[in-house]
Amino acid sequence: MNGKDRNGGLQSNPQGDPQTDEDRHEKLNRELLELLHELRVAIPGVQVLFAFLLVVPFSQGFSSVSTPQRYVYFATMLCTAVAAVLLLAPSSHHRLLWRQDQREERIEMGNHLAVGGMAFLALAMLGAVFLISAVVLGSVTAAVATLGMGLLFAWFWYGQPLRRLRAGSSPKGGQAD
Repeated sequence: MNGKDRNGGLQSNPQGDPQTDEDRHEKLNRELLELLHELRVAIPGVQVLFAFLLVVPFSQGFSSVSTPQRYVYFATMLCTAVAAVLLLAPSSHHRLLWRQDQREERIEMGNHLAVGGMAFLALAMLGAVFLISAVVLGSVTAAVATLGMGLLFAWFWYGQPLRRLRAGSSPKGGQAD
């Protein structure tokens, strides 16, 4: 697709986005900024959950938690830590590989890390839902609540976008990502 360059002349866009006037470099810049912005939205949630989990064992009621619940707590804390590692990694990559002409590779790796980090965040949130529900309402209610939340995570975080990807559709009137 031909577009106009910054000086008003025509430019060829053989490797850019066919639906926009972005050249390859502009598209990679936009995709990297979008990825980093999405991570900035997710990371505070992970930090808050991790901080909450760090203080739980030192609270008075923790001694009444059953042994299986302690294992769930520990797994939840580990999932939160792994989510933090994966979601923060693209920022570290960005800093360490800055100006190394590896933007496309960093975007691809960052996408994989973000998807993995969100999966571990979902597992951590499910663990927190289970633990809180078990303490407040008992194990049966906790299992039902956790299953329900798990289905919501699976559908809204993964099912809908994967279904859309499989169908090959993009938003009406919008550009494909």
